[in-house]
Amino acid sequence: MSTPPTPPALPTITGTPPPPISILLINPNSTPHMTTACLTSLAATLPLSVTVTGFTAPAPAPSAIEGHLDGVLSAAECIRALLPHLHDAGDDSRPKYDAFLVACFSAHPLIAALREEVAGPVVGIMEAALYAARMLGGRLGVVATAGRSVVMHEDAIRAYGLAGYSVGAAGTGMGVLELETLGRGEVEGRMCDAAERLVGRGADCVCLGCAGMVGMRERVGERVGDGVQVVEGVGVGVQFLVGLVREGLRTGKGGVYASAGEGRRRRGQEWV
Repeated sequence: MSTPPTPPALPTITGTPPPPISILLINPNSTPHMTTACLTSLAATLPLSVTVTGFTAPAPAPSAIEGHLDGVLSAAECIRALLPHLHDAGDDSRPKYDAFLVACFSAHPLIAALREEVAGPVVGIMEAALYAARMLGGRLGVVATAGRSVVMHEDAIRAYGLAGYSVGAAGTGMGVLELETLGRGEVEGRMCDAAERLVGRGADCVCLGCAGMVGMRERVGERVGDGVQVVEGVGVGVQFLVGLVREGLRTGKGGVYASAGEGRRRRGQEWV
């Protein structure tokens, strides 16, 4: 027998050290420990050249986002408090951050509002998780908190154009703050049960549907098994933003995300 020919070497390229990137992680509720938990969850995978700064919505923003009104109230408090932090002191032409992550698992109104105010890319953790799940599997599902979140998540999945790839959401019966106040074993047990229900419907990718669920991906992954991917939107969202910034991509300002600030100035409005 003849010896098979050695395959030709494939071309390769090695990267160079990237420039630093600064990302603002925005927790639109007023519960600081959620911001801290999100930042802590990034430690193992954050590139050395990337700095993530945490912002927590000031009171009287809601302590948790569990409905449409919570979303509207938190967006208003956040945008007013954020504006002084968006540029270097004394120079409105120099943005302080390269990109922005809205750390609420919803189609939060702050996402679109920020896209009107900043040039850097803005991503919400729900859209990051959903798009990652769509790329990784054939059917996705969302582990939700209480009952209303199930409806809101499924509405958002349709709005993002992903209903045809979704098995829906499964609730855990917990409020957002109960993810912290209930015992860890009970919280993980309820999340795992919900994830298994989604897998039973055909999901091969399960999204953790709340920023308060950071740090629980591994336990849910153990329950559903190696054939199912568990996606957590904070980590994925940061990595998406890093890629967008390194590709030189920004928020498009030629359409619906045209500058809201310029509109205010044209009509003589000096307040937000």
